[in-house]
Formats: sequence, structure tokens, C-alpha cells
Amino acid sequence: MAMLRELEVGLMFWGDHEPLKMIRAVKSLGLRCGHLGFTGAVNFDGLGEVYKKALADEDFTVTAVFAAYDGESYADVPTVQQTVGFIPPATREAREKRTYEVIDMTAAIGVPIFACHIGFVPEDHTDPVYAPVRDMVRRICDYCAAKNIMFALETGQEPAESLLRFLEDVARPNLKINFDPANLILYGTSEPIAALKLVGEHVVSCHAKDGNWPAAPGTLGTEMPLGEGSVGMANFVNTLKEIGYKGALTIEREVSLDQDMDDRHQAKLSHVDDIMKAIGLLESLRG
Repeated sequence: MAMLRELEVGLMFWGDHEPLKMIRAVKSLGLRCGHLGFTGAVNFDGLGEVYKKALADEDFTVTAVFAAYDGESYADVPTVQQTVGFIPPATREAREKRTYEVIDMTAAIGVPIFACHIGFVPEDHTDPVYAPVRDMVRRICDYCAAKNIMFALETGQEPAESLLRFLEDVARPNLKINFDPANLILYGTSEPIAALKLVGEHVVSCHAKDGNWPAAPGTLGTEMPLGEGSVGMANFVNTLKEIGYKGALTIEREVSLDQDMDDRHQAKLSHVDDIMKAIGLLESLRG
């Protein structure tokens, strides 16, 4: 895998059974690293070696592996509360099993960070949902630790103060944070720069994403092209430097990339233009 610079710019992308297609699409944008996500539809049988070879052949670095779970929906805040992560009791056992499968895949391709959304953790520790989720996170941390992997919680669905208390309660040294400043805005939970300063010592990876605040309670904010939302990207990157963060700046944009660039329809072209502008912005800010 490529040797990365401090604050190297990367891209979040989703994997399937043809890794070369997506890796080459990301590399065509001039990038050498990224976060790799897997949905519940991906069967990992024999796939670890396929990805390991593809990454080596392409000299490409995956800095974190993300899990998404069957049945999740991000339509609005109530739907997120009911369907995302480890909160829904009916899917908890199946999602824990799937989490271990993704961690095994993470280890197989030599990536040091596993990450996911765990959902809206109740701020009230006496809530009947709280202890089972906390204990599940402890088990996942222990499973990761046995493979020398960190478990990074994606930010956004709880205020920074609540996230910090949850980390302290779980009490596992390999439980860390993937910091997404836009998610804090989209969910209306915390001002991102103040939140980053509060939890900064636990941040091991980040998403470069932008967005605007929700228009009304119970709704989600709007994702925006990088630099056009409410995060304040210059302030965000400068704060990352202040807290001593030296990892990748990984752009997350809800878009698919095609290997054959001539076959993209206009919607995809506009999103790829967003990504190219984001790369330029981050390169100017990283110094």
C-alpha cells in the first residue's frame, strides 16, 4: 500500500466483488487512499485475498473499513432512530455477527481501523437500550483488539459530550472516533469545531463532508458540496492540525463512481465535479 503524507486526501467508496473497478476509479481522480465500505449484501468468502492483491497491485491504501447493515434507512431522524446501527433490538444479534465478519475482512486486508454508525445511543444510562448496546460495543472492541484493530465510532447521532461519556463508560482503549463534522450539523447535535476540540484526543480518522443545519426538528439537514455548507472547512482542517491529527482527509460524498468515465450520466458527472473541487479545496488547506 502507498506510503501516505500527513493529511493526505482520500475518498470514501463502497466495495463489492470487483475491487479493481472502484480502486481504479478513485485513483483516476488522483487519489491514493480511501475509506472502504461494505453493505450487508457483500459475501466475503475468498474476498480478502482478492482485495489484498488488488490494493498491492494498485499501490492503494485503505485507511479504514466501514460496515453498513441491511435494513438501515437515513430518511429522517425518527427513521434513523428506529433502523440504524445497534439500537434496534430485533436486528442486534444479526448485526453483531455481521460486524465480526467485516472486522475479519478488515484484518485480512491489513487495515488498522474498523468503523460504523452504532445509532442514537440514549443519553439516559438507565434507558433499557443503553446497557445492551454498551456491552455489545465492548464485545466488538475486544474482538477488534485481538486483531490489533481500532473500533472508530462515526459521529453525528449524539452530542459530543454524550459521545465522550459513552467512550468513558465502555472503557476500552481501542474505542476511538471517526469524526464527521457534517453529520453533527445534519443531525443538529453539535457545533462541529467545538465538538472536535472536545473529543480530539480520540479521533483516529475523519470524513471531509459539508452540510447545512436541519430546517425543522425531526428532519435532517442537507448535505452540500465541500466548502458550500456550514462546517467551515478551513477552520475544520486547522483544528485537526491543532489537535495533532495526522491521518487522511477522506472525502465522503454520496455518489457512485464508474470505471468507464464516458458512461456516466449527468447526475454522476456533477457529483464527480463536486469531488474534484473538494480535492482541490483540501489540497489548498492541508498545506
